[in-house]
Amino acid sequence: MNIAKKLVCLLLVLALSLAFFACGGSKKVTLNVLNWGDYIDPELITQFEEETGVQVKYTTMTSNEEMLVKLSSPDNIYDLCFPSDYVIEKMIDEDLLYEIDTNNIPNMSNIDSRFLDLSFDPGNTYSVPYMWGTVGILYNTTMVDDPVDSWTILWNDKYSGEILMYDSVRDTIGITLKMLGYDINTRNEADVLAAQEALIEQKPLVRAYLTDDIKMELVNGSAALGVVYSGDAVACIAENPDLAYVVPDEGSNVWFDNMIIPKTAEHKTEAEAFINFLCDAEVAAQNSEYIGYSTPNAAALELMGSEYIDDPTYNPPQDVLDRCQVFHDLGDFLSVFTDAWTKIKAA
Repeated sequence: MNIAKKLVCLLLVLALSLAFFACGGSKKVTLNVLNWGDYIDPELITQFEEETGVQVKYTTMTSNEEMLVKLSSPDNIYDLCFPSDYVIEKMIDEDLLYEIDTNNIPNMSNIDSRFLDLSFDPGNTYSVPYMWGTVGILYNTTMVDDPVDSWTILWNDKYSGEILMYDSVRDTIGITLKMLGYDINTRNEADVLAAQEALIEQKPLVRAYLTDDIKMELVNGSAALGVVYSGDAVACIAENPDLAYVVPDEGSNVWFDNMIIPKTAEHKTEAEAFINFLCDAEVAAQNSEYIGYSTPNAAALELMGSEYIDDPTYNPPQDVLDRCQVFHDLGDFLSVFTDAWTKIKAA
């Protein structure tokens, strides 16, 4: 970190300290954070608390949709959240977010320009990149003896009872749309109905629809194949080298989780201080190594070295990214997806 950045960071800490004493020093500020499970190194929370005097109350969510429900609740307390791209787009359209004061986030200069100014938040007016990755198939090479290069393998009855699907509307319908040759952001009802029928047809082969539990099932060899996020694949392969990850030839979703501050937040300054902290190169490197998810922080990736830079699961080559799509907010058409999902789960 150069001298100018260090000075800004010291000023931020000083500002937080002055705010604390201006309130009589009788009560520390509590920053309420809502994030995914297993999505930050707990040591970094402690480090931030020690450096700033701000207490962090950390709550987890299991889906973007759950986050939206929590934020719309009358007793919403959250100051900082980590939603995905299409939800950020929706929240911007509905005027639910504070603009980010980048003067308070000098470490944002560490972010790789490839992950800035994306379609869901042009100019990064409302969000700062946190992690990114792909959706693909994690499989056990000792249990699967067919080529894993297409989503269709998840419909192969040879692996009946050994297939895990991700319990998420957009992810699971999205990969099925890609398998069928459709756009993952389609607004054609016939496309969604085709995906619905394909998933209902597949369901007798599926061991379970899960989220975080998919990781342990695959690590333990309780299933042969599962739909996972690339960061989870990195962590699982580290525990069980018999596992391998692939983004099928039909393509998939490339996703971006960013940090946002809801307009209901009571501690915007502290939230921006935490964002800046997480964008520090050493902090971001430690965080990414702990989680296993890909960092958009170029300075952090440089510190992490070739083990990560050359790993195609962690840092996929451009040809993989070229066949992937970013989810967009579907607006009212989302109801077509959710109706289909209800029928799939009930089948």
